[in-house]
Amino acid sequence: MIQNKTLGNSTIEIAPLVFGTNVFGWTTDQKMTQNLLDVFTDAGFNALDTADIYSKWVSGHEGGESEIAIGKWLKESGKRDQVILATKVGAEISETKKGLSKKYIIQAAEDSLKRLQTDYIDLYQSHYDDLNTPIEETLEAYDTLIKAGKVRIIGASNFTPERLEASLKISAENNLPSYQTFQPEYNLYDRQDFETNIRRITLKNNLSVISYFSLASGFLTGKYRDKTGLKDSKRGGFVEKYLDEKGFRILKALDQTASKHNSVPGTIALAWIMNQSGITAPIVSATNPAQLAEILNATSIKLDPQDLALLDTASL
Repeated sequence: MIQNKTLGNSTIEIAPLVFGTNVFGWTTDQKMTQNLLDVFTDAGFNALDTADIYSKWVSGHEGGESEIAIGKWLKESGKRDQVILATKVGAEISETKKGLSKKYIIQAAEDSLKRLQTDYIDLYQSHYDDLNTPIEETLEAYDTLIKAGKVRIIGASNFTPERLEASLKISAENNLPSYQTFQPEYNLYDRQDFETNIRRITLKNNLSVISYFSLASGFLTGKYRDKTGLKDSKRGGFVEKYLDEKGFRILKALDQTASKHNSVPGTIALAWIMNQSGITAPIVSATNPAQLAEILNATSIKLDPQDLALLDTASL
């Protein structure tokens, strides 16, 4: 039985695993996208995470490809009421499409709604901070969208601890919408920043934490054990930094734990995140049904104190 978790102080509940959809319209075509989304939702999971910039980094892409793919599925499947839809604004799509100004956020929201073929976004997130726009202006934009019924709650990603705290303070002082979620990079390899600098803020303010790069760009699946083949992988450039003593130590611990549980390293790596204090759900991507099955299995793995100690020691 999947135990759903409430996002912040809202009434929105999500399953403890979020489908990261940056692969849609990039490494998965529309047919595979719709197949994966059907399998995911039919298994009882409900949260999808996308962004307006996905997948601008691909040659010939403009951004919005992921949202368009999800929108087609929503229209054809009729499953809008079965999913919690999270998207983001603020990343630089072009010289005129970036940041968190009120004018841009309201226009970007309309563009996302059109691509997603829906009339509301469940969780709208500030993808990156914008130091050139007053925090009040950003929050006023979200207030306008919430009052119009186009956004239910808001979240933030990639903010410094100081700016996250400042945003929460301004929300409280000005009766403006407050961030209910935070998205940090967090996995067995990259854990120090969140644990040292961010977690105290999210716990104190009851922010739900939805972690990204949960499998360290695929490294924690054990697929990449050396530099051989990296040049042929679309994620090769992201993975190389993990091929060091610490990375190999973590893979050894994951292999050992996976063997004990008759599982695979990636599934164990996700189960570890789910056991960490203050984490609501990791974001993870899949490009085929076999990968997705391994990911979903993470919610049923029960790591014992010995397992957690082994993984913690290897990753510090």
